[in-house]
Amino acid sequence: MIEDNTTQCVLFPGILDRPIVAKFDQPQSSSDGGAILLKAADHRLGLTAGLAACLEDERQVGKVQHEVDELLRQRIMAIACGYEDANDAARLASDPVHKLLVGRDPEQGQDLASQPTLSRFENTPDRKELFAMAVVLADSVIERHRKRRHGRARLITIDLDPTDDPTHGAQQLTFFNGHYDTYCYLPVVGFLTFDQESEQYLVAAVLRPGNAPASAGAVGILRRLIERLKNAFPHAKIRVRLDGGFATPQVLDFLDCAPKVEYIVNLPANAVLKRKAEPAMKPTRRASQASGQTEHVYGECQYRTHKSWPWERRVIYKAEVVRAEGKEPKENPRFVVTNMKQSPQWIYEEVYCQRGDLENRIKELH
Repeated sequence: MIEDNTTQCVLFPGILDRPIVAKFDQPQSSSDGGAILLKAADHRLGLTAGLAACLEDERQVGKVQHEVDELLRQRIMAIACGYEDANDAARLASDPVHKLLVGRDPEQGQDLASQPTLSRFENTPDRKELFAMAVVLADSVIERHRKRRHGRARLITIDLDPTDDPTHGAQQLTFFNGHYDTYCYLPVVGFLTFDQESEQYLVAAVLRPGNAPASAGAVGILRRLIERLKNAFPHAKIRVRLDGGFATPQVLDFLDCAPKVEYIVNLPANAVLKRKAEPAMKPTRRASQASGQTEHVYGECQYRTHKSWPWERRVIYKAEVVRAEGKEPKENPRFVVTNMKQSPQWIYEEVYCQRGDLENRIKELH
């Protein structure tokens, strides 16, 4: 096979009076021209500059060819363009657009860093530096929306959720996760929603081992986010919305003690909760049998685990019988614990069920 076997031109006859020829023989070309908009956005937000400022460069000055901010920007921009593997650096090193993204001349500028250089760079930061970078990310997102909304918001909703990041080798801290049926990391990601906006904004991402509990690190993330949001939006109400993996005594105790913070957390079903929901399950069964459709009834109760909860909390339940064509009816009681005061149906349908949008957002970012 010859070195260059691509078609150098394409003829489009019959479109106009004269033939049109498209040529692909420009030596300095790239398929990632749209990434220039990423560079403009980054320049406006100052995100990579802020992240790079968290990293200490301990290399010998006379041997440095690629500055820390260049390495960081090269890696971030490549991932944003779909080149998540550091091995892609070999074929992107001389790409004119990627050199431009880093701040080098697209033609005469020095080639970008190689894969070994990037791999060493990725493994250099310590825990202190990584924490500082997470703080910069959160502060950048919050400050952007403070300016966008002029410091005014009635309600800010925080969503946390774990998601799998599959691994394909013997990476450090990779473990098998039975829920996702794969070897992976299990990062937790945080999103913000302002008032009734449909868009959810990524504000935090913390990498964790693949066998980490869902709630690992949640209290620290929530404490720092709530503090920063209250400083940026002093008149806003803060609402925290979590899935069942976060329903631990430590998380719930923190939320109960956080001033002016609403919360709603999914609660895994158990025998006691099912017994409390049984008075609502009876009319639900009758209604579903009569209609032949899925039916549900909302209710509430006070609930406390004997060993780990220091006091009773308000639990809202949805007593539900699910019917699907060709299948037997299935009882599906659902429970959430909350400190909100509104009606059970409104809380469940208008607040908690909106978490489904977050799950779709995570799939988009996966």
